[in-house]
Amino acid sequence: MANPFTGKTSSAGQRVKEIIEAAKLADEAGLDIFGVGEHHRLDYAISSPPVVLASIAQITKRIKLTSATTVLSTVDPVRLFEDFATLDLLSDGRAEIIAGRGAFVESFPLFGYDTNDYDALFSENIELFLKLNKNERMTWEGRFRSPLRNAEIAPRPLQKELPIWIGVGGTPSSAVRAGKLGVGMALAILGGDPERFKPLVDLYRQTGIEAGHGVEELKVGVTGHGYLSETTQQAKDEFYPYYSNYWPTVNRQRGMVSGRISYSEFEQLTAPDTALFVGSPQQIVEKILRQYELFGHQRFMAQLDIGGVPFEKVAKSIELLATEVAPIVRKATV
Repeated sequence: MANPFTGKTSSAGQRVKEIIEAAKLADEAGLDIFGVGEHHRLDYAISSPPVVLASIAQITKRIKLTSATTVLSTVDPVRLFEDFATLDLLSDGRAEIIAGRGAFVESFPLFGYDTNDYDALFSENIELFLKLNKNERMTWEGRFRSPLRNAEIAPRPLQKELPIWIGVGGTPSSAVRAGKLGVGMALAILGGDPERFKPLVDLYRQTGIEAGHGVEELKVGVTGHGYLSETTQQAKDEFYPYYSNYWPTVNRQRGMVSGRISYSEFEQLTAPDTALFVGSPQQIVEKILRQYELFGHQRFMAQLDIGGVPFEKVAKSIELLATEVAPIVRKATV
C-alpha cells in the first residue's frame, strides 16, 4: 500500500527484500515463527510463499517458517506438499503450513477453479494433503484432480510430518473441521472483544476429543494486527495513519466501499479489552495474557506491517516484541 504521508508505494522487489530482512531480524532477536501470506494480485508482493520462505531459510538459523495463509482450495495438494517438503529440507526441519480458504477469490479463475466449489475444494484438498503427509506412496481418487496410482510422494520432509494448521476467521464449521482432522487451529482475531471467539475454541477442542485426538494435538494459535512503541499513546499516534489507510484500501480490493476511521473510533478499537495489539510492550503483554486466559493457546502471531508502515517501524516492533514482550509471555505461560 502507499505510504499515507508520502503517497509512494514500494516496488514488489523492495517489498520482498524488506520481508526477508524482517525475517532475519525476527530470527536474530529470538522470535519463534515467521509467516508470509499468499495473494495473486498486483498490489501484493508474494504469490509463492514457499519460494520466499526458501530464501529466508538460507539466512536464518532457528525460526520456524510458515505460510500465512496458503489458499488450499486453488493449489494442487501434491505440488504444495512437494514445495513445503523441500522447504523443510532446506531449513533443517522448520517448515509449517497454515491452510485456509483466503479472503480473496482471484486465485479461482486464475487457476481454473469455480467459486461455487469453494468449500468442496478445500475439504478434498486438506484431506488429500494430510494423507500425503503420512504416506510415501499413495493411491487416491477424488473429484477435482487426477487420481494417484501407487504414486511416489517425494521428497519426504525432514520432520516426520509437516505441521499444518487451518486458518479460521470465525465460522463454527471451520473450527469443527480442524477439530475432526486433529490439526492446529489458527484464529484470525483482528479486532473487537476476543471473548466472542471462545465458543469456537471450545467447539474445536470438543470436536477434536470426540474424534479421538489427544488434547496435546489440538493446538490453538491467534493472529492479530499489531504495532508496538515505547508508550501506548505513542504507538496509537504513530500507527493510526497506517491503520486508517489499511481498511478502506483492503475493502476496496474486495469490492466494498468504506471511509477512513476517525481517531476516536481508532481509540475505541485499541482499548485494553480489545484484540487490536497496538500499544506499549506492557499493554501487548496484558492483551496476550488476557487471551491466554480465554483460550489457553500455544501461539501468538502479530502482523506488524499493514497499511504502508515503513520498514524501520516494522523493525522496531519486531525488536520490542522479541525483547520486551516474548520473555514475559513465555514465563507466564509455561
